[in-house]
Amino acid sequence: MTLELSSTAFAHNGHIPAKHSCDGDDSAPPLAWRGAPAGTKSFALIVDDPDAPDPEAPKRVFVHWVAYDIPPSATGIDGSRKEGMNDGGKRGYMGPCPPIGRHRYFFKLYALDAQLGELGSPTKADLERAMTGHVLAQAELIGTYEHPKR
Repeated sequence: MTLELSSTAFAHNGHIPAKHSCDGDDSAPPLAWRGAPAGTKSFALIVDDPDAPDPEAPKRVFVHWVAYDIPPSATGIDGSRKEGMNDGGKRGYMGPCPPIGRHRYFFKLYALDAQLGELGSPTKADLERAMTGHVLAQAELIGTYEHPKR
């Protein structure tokens, strides 16, 4: 079985509801997965936007969420995880808030053969370095968001 990531809030390549953005309460969308490979000791999650600041002329990848050491028994996001820094300078989830246009948000789940332990306040790059050589499988879910017409 292949590792699969899904959300009840939006379909793959679908629109992320405003409640999970800066236009709402900025809460993380529900995420669920199945098909973890044998030997999974933890999961890690990275959410980023490769369309920043403008999808017509992207200049950087903006990181919205870094989470790791999610227990191997988990089949979705709950309170059992460690969180790193998003590009807004805070720990935890930072919802979509694109300055212009419709952006894509990549939710990337990694099944790891190890727990990563205390990494402090890791950035995406820190987490990717720590995961090197430990990724058993990866799943991806893409959502889109554009501010509602005002």
